[in-house]
Amino acid sequence: MKASIIEEVAFQLIKRASIVLPKDVKVALQKAYEEETSKLGKTQLKAILDNVTAAEQMGRPVCQDTGIVSFFIRGRSLDYKNFEEALRRATIRATREVPLRPNAVHPLTRKNSEDNTGAHIPGITHIYEDADHIDLVVTLKGAGSENMSALYMISPSEGINGIKRAVVETVASAGGQPCPPIVVNVGIGGTVDLTLKLAKIALIRPLGTRHREGEVAKLEEELLTLINSTGVGPMGLGGKITALDVKIEYAHCHTASLPVGVNIQCWADRRATARIYPDGSWELLS
Repeated sequence: MKASIIEEVAFQLIKRASIVLPKDVKVALQKAYEEETSKLGKTQLKAILDNVTAAEQMGRPVCQDTGIVSFFIRGRSLDYKNFEEALRRATIRATREVPLRPNAVHPLTRKNSEDNTGAHIPGITHIYEDADHIDLVVTLKGAGSENMSALYMISPSEGINGIKRAVVETVASAGGQPCPPIVVNVGIGGTVDLTLKLAKIALIRPLGTRHREGEVAKLEEELLTLINSTGVGPMGLGGKITALDVKIEYAHCHTASLPVGVNIQCWADRRATARIYPDGSWELLS
């Protein structure tokens, strides 16, 4: 697959993600507005919806924090080096042309790269799927929500109740800082690094789609109910709707461990997806 095609698709996805929220997110925000009972919370949701509309009409980013760029590649095989270079070029181009706020800095010196790239950035995750085509997903994640994420190493004896405690504690402690209503993405099991990666993979699943396994889907629904009973509400100002959805991915883990990673996403759940075919043609999926 030509690097020029990958770069163009990636650029278009970054541009779209920064300006146009996915349909599932807009539907969830509208539903939240209709169901919110707090007058102040409803006012906040109305402002959010107006902002979403204005961004599309004006062709400008939906939030001033255009986040850190991450890509997820679903497919059977790929030339990683080819993809890595093309995705980096697309990020640099998008920073200049959309434009995106330059957010990527050296963690020690805090020197800004000025183009949203750097060591291991943009992030790239390859998810194996047995398909001829490749699905390329981009996410733009701001620091307000990323900073509220958490890792827990729970005793296996705590089981599901321990998982619920960890997730709800994270949300309650975050309050209004991640700009609720939020999307809560949870990784369960695996290893200390894998559990947080699983939470990030959960991030790219559309809102309202439940896990394929009934027991996990049930836990997603239970957590959503618990989170929305905290009263944090839109923008942390109190109300019925604190989260738009909860999504979980899991991996088997050591018998003596139960890692839980909680990755919080603000209401501006910015992502876009394209499918690229072997002949180089492509289509926008969301």
